Amino acid sequence: MFGLFVEGLAVALAWRFRRVDPDRAAAVWMLLAIALAAAAILFLGWALRHLGQQWRIKAVVTADHELVTSGPYGVVRHPVFASMLWMLAANVLVVSEIWAGWCALAVYVAGTEIRVRAEDRLLARRFPEAFAAYRSRVRAYVPFVR
Repeated sequence: MFGLFVEGLAVALAWRFRRVDPDRAAAVWMLLAIALAAAAILFLGWALRHLGQQWRIKAVVTADHELVTSGPYGVVRHPVFASMLWMLAANVLVVSEIWAGWCALAVYVAGTEIRVRAEDRLLARRFPEAFAAYRSRVRAYVPFVR
């Protein structure tokens, strides 16, 4: 839950230090932000539908838990985290002062890293061999990174 708190601080930082003149955002940044937000929403919806009843805000592995590795989970291990990062990036492009946007993204990644490590530990304990193989071939929340 601490990672979620840190992510919340990042969002607050992005919104606290808004551009004085929001119209200053170039049309190209607006279009990029719209595309990024739309992709985030679609990817999030796909991930939540694919995960089904196993989705929780707090990381929990139940007795009947399954290791989901297909669909969006074949692209990244944590598609919900990826989606939320994309949504924050879309907001930063349009709303935040440049320095605050970079800081917000850095703080958000720190919070997400805390959450990724916590969830990965739980899954590694419950599915030792299967999760090790999955982790070796699928990145955490940014494709091709880590």
